[in-house]
Amino acid sequence: MLERRNRSADAPHEDLVDHLVRSTPLQRGEAARVVLDVLAYFDETTEEFVRRRHRELQSQGLRNEEIFERIRHEMPHRAVAPPDLSARQLRRLVYG
Repeated sequence: MLERRNRSADAPHEDLVDHLVRSTPLQRGEAARVVLDVLAYFDETTEEFVRRRHRELQSQGLRNEEIFERIRHEMPHRAVAPPDLSARQLRRLVYG
């Protein structure tokens, strides 16, 4: 679990959990899970993102040409934009 430097290991991101409990109908445990899910989402590496999106789009029946073009357009909108990768570089991330 991720934690703030001045918080104990038992209460990671407690201030954010408190805020969610005050500002939403979430219970404390639900709010803590949401925080951890969001942190995990933003912790995803470029390689993990490309592989995950490739699987998701492939399962929708899209062809690789369409998939890699869509991924290239999605990547700059990530929280920390990865470098601009060509379709060939994306293909290498998926297939090695």
